[in-house]
Parts: sequence; C-alpha cells; structure tokens
Amino acid sequence: MKSALFLRIASVLTVVHAVLHTIGGVFGSIQPGPATVAVTAMKANQFMAMGHLRSYWDFFRGMGLAMTIAMMMEAIVMWQLGALAKTEAARLRPITATFLVGYLVLSVNSNRYFFSGPVIVEIVIALCLAAAIGTAKAPVRAVRPAIA
Repeated sequence: MKSALFLRIASVLTVVHAVLHTIGGVFGSIQPGPATVAVTAMKANQFMAMGHLRSYWDFFRGMGLAMTIAMMMEAIVMWQLGALAKTEAARLRPITATFLVGYLVLSVNSNRYFFSGPVIVEIVIALCLAAAIGTAKAPVRAVRPAIA
C-alpha cells in the first residue's frame, strides 16, 4: 500500500475515535452509583475562575469537547497529508512521525487513565502512521540527458 492510503486510513480512524469519544465520553450517560455522586459533586461546587463562575464539571465537559475538536483537526490534517503524500511522501515523514509519537504517548495516557477501547484505536492509528512513514518514497526525478 502507499503512504497516502495509510494516512487516509489514519484520518478516518481519527474521526471515528473523535465521534466515539464525544458520544461515549463527553455526552455519555452517567451510571448510577459512585459515578452519579462524583458528577453531582463536580456540578454542585462552583467557584470563580478568571472572573467566571465555573465548576469542575464545566472543566471536565469543556476539556472533553476540546479533545474532540483537536482530534477532528488532526483527522483533517492527516487527510490533507494523504493528498500531499501522492507526490511528497518522503518530505512528510517528520510531520507524520510527530503524529505517530503523539498517538503512542496518547495510548499510554489512555491506558493509564481510561480503558482499552481508546488504547486500541490509538495504537491502530499509530500503526497506520508508521506504515505511512515506512512506505513513503522519494519522488522519482527525471534525469536530464547530458548536453554534449
């Protein structure tokens, strides 16, 4: 497969990851029991933060949505890189490597603080990015004949 295809696959997986994160994490239902108690406490305790009345629930929800926005931006950039990779794949290796390292670190974070679902998706995205780097070839340049 070509580098462009792996970047496009990583892009689509990132969109899926963002959508599932938003549905399940940001707007997911809160389970009865200890989770409900924690969320109630997060919502009930408000405080001033830089001139605005906020709660920890506001920060939790806001950071969850910020993560969704960031993943969607990443997906768009990966899609655009996929288009560029058709002619400039080798030159995109450093950018792709940045995403690769980021997704590997994100998978460690998800493993530590969340659960296996995001970890699996993040590792598959990282594998696609590694494959994009591995299949990136420098463009073939036409050789001009020597003028005698």
